[in-house]
Amino acid sequence: MNRSLSASSRLLAAVVALILVLSFASSPAVITRGQGGTPAATAAASQCASVADNGKTVKIGAVIPLTGRYAGGGEQIKNGYELGVEDINKAGGVIVNCEKMMLELKVLDDESDPTKTVQRMESLYADDQVMVYLGGFGSDLHAAAAAIAEKNKTPYLGVAFALYAIHQKGFKYLFSPFPKSPSLVTAIYDMLDTLSPKPTKVGIFAEKTDWGAEMRDLWTKEAKTRGYNLTTDEQYAPGAKDFSTMILNAKSAGTEVIVALPTPPDGIAIVKQMKELSYTPNLSIFIRAADNGAAWSQGLGKDGDYFALMPGWDRAVKFPGAADMAKRYQEKYNKPAQATSGPAYAVIQILADALNRAKALDRDAIRDAIAATDLKESVIGPVQFNPDGTGKVTATIDQYQDGKQVLVWPKDQAVAPLAYPAKPFADR
Repeated sequence: MNRSLSASSRLLAAVVALILVLSFASSPAVITRGQGGTPAATAAASQCASVADNGKTVKIGAVIPLTGRYAGGGEQIKNGYELGVEDINKAGGVIVNCEKMMLELKVLDDESDPTKTVQRMESLYADDQVMVYLGGFGSDLHAAAAAIAEKNKTPYLGVAFALYAIHQKGFKYLFSPFPKSPSLVTAIYDMLDTLSPKPTKVGIFAEKTDWGAEMRDLWTKEAKTRGYNLTTDEQYAPGAKDFSTMILNAKSAGTEVIVALPTPPDGIAIVKQMKELSYTPNLSIFIRAADNGAAWSQGLGKDGDYFALMPGWDRAVKFPGAADMAKRYQEKYNKPAQATSGPAYAVIQILADALNRAKALDRDAIRDAIAATDLKESVIGPVQFNPDGTGKVTATIDQYQDGKQVLVWPKDQAVAPLAYPAKPFADR
């Protein structure tokens, strides 16, 4: 009798595993391969004598700026989350401790206001009893949200912020599979090291903000470490109107490469004044300002070409599932997958993988499973987490060529080489 039950249990487990393999195969972008490269849901099912389906869901709460100053970015995040949840559920959901469950996502708008971020987070915890928080867009909103997640001991997954300082507060429930300031700076100098002729004179245009100060410090240290001559170190207040002094200082110093992270309005203003003052560095890397392709191209036309940017992701990456995800995104939203939509989608892949490995539908169990992530495949590539919650992920660099963002770094992902050195504004 015991032998018969054991044999039937093994057979049922094998059948469930086969069903899961077939269901995941129908949606290539959602296949998440964890430790050993095995599809996570299949691995979870194979550990169970049987898989119960009691109609349970995993409640996920996302606080996103759908209105206010970050609304454009918030929409990208929301779309990525929604598409990811839809794909995971269509593929059969997740298996948490031998129970099949669907993902249940609730989205609240914080109106781009950190105070309301806190209020919405508390509401999701108290009223909806969510097991996991998903973040919105912008460092200030993430900083506010991460503190609440820590207070409520609820796992928090967020993208679309590069500020490293948030991860230096000792938070144990914060995880971000998104390039942070140190990895952005490393990628920039890695690319500079490959250029021919190799530049020697680097300059900084740093805005007077927390992120500006963080990046300025990292840019400066890395330049010294790699033997570059820091010829320009300028700071400006966000929203300034006259950038002529710092531009002329860079020009007179013969600065070959400019690195900066202006807001879109400041970035466009700086470029226009660079043209007026006849200053064309061989390469300009404007993080953030050039992320919105339509605004950048409309505001600058050909003058916006040759500028490089680091939006966090590009739909042209060659990682498994990325092209399929981008295709379905276009079909669902009638627009191309944007820079932060890919990482947002990957958050759902990461969460599904963690849930399949979690020992219980419990916040701490889910937190521990996320921390142990060793995802072999996702639309942003392999993913692991450092002890501080930062993700070990790929930092990409795009460049405007003929009015379009083109993926140029890293080389194994690039679809075109970096256009270097830049043509003078007068020759474009």
